[in-house]
Amino acid sequence: MLALRKWLLSGLLVIVPLAVTLGVLNWIVGTLDQTLWLLPEHWQDWLSAHRIRGLGVLLTLAILLAVGAVASNFIGKRLLGWGDALVRRIPVVRSIYSSVKQVSDTLFSESGNAFRTAVLVQWPREGMWTIAFVTGAPGGDVVNHLHGDYLGVYVPTTPNPTGGYFVMLRRSDCIELKMSVDEALKYIVSMGVVVPGGPAALPTKQS
Repeated sequence: MLALRKWLLSGLLVIVPLAVTLGVLNWIVGTLDQTLWLLPEHWQDWLSAHRIRGLGVLLTLAILLAVGAVASNFIGKRLLGWGDALVRRIPVVRSIYSSVKQVSDTLFSESGNAFRTAVLVQWPREGMWTIAFVTGAPGGDVVNHLHGDYLGVYVPTTPNPTGGYFVMLRRSDCIELKMSVDEALKYIVSMGVVVPGGPAALPTKQS
């Protein structure tokens, strides 16, 4: 029975990560395949009849490269500027568009500073510690009510880091960690199982 239990656990350790990875990849490919509706209808029928998957990934990459190439030249920048100004004149749409654009510019632009530093903070109360990410410095009217040097940090939840809290803490209360953002995310998602630096970084028992 002990041998069977060991084999079962070993099998789970191999199958579960593989199954989850394949499931995520299948979802990504299926989502990107939705871009195939941009193709002519008879092309869509042919692809559906032959059950060719994955072309949506190539089509999405081609669209992103094409849009990026156009947006990088002088004429493309002027056109994007006019389009941006037009969208910002539409009620309701402008508020949504402006918010999303500010977030995307911060996350994806080369000059953005989102999630560049992992810090250790006391959360949700003093004496309890967690990992957070510096997103910037407070701005707007907020700075008129905060006295001192503050940082804006994002405190992710475990094991889903896409949900969390945005808080503003004193810089002195944030301890910068000597680990990359990727290492910190893995640490959070794994609930502390995947330790940055490998098993050698785990504390050993003292006799």
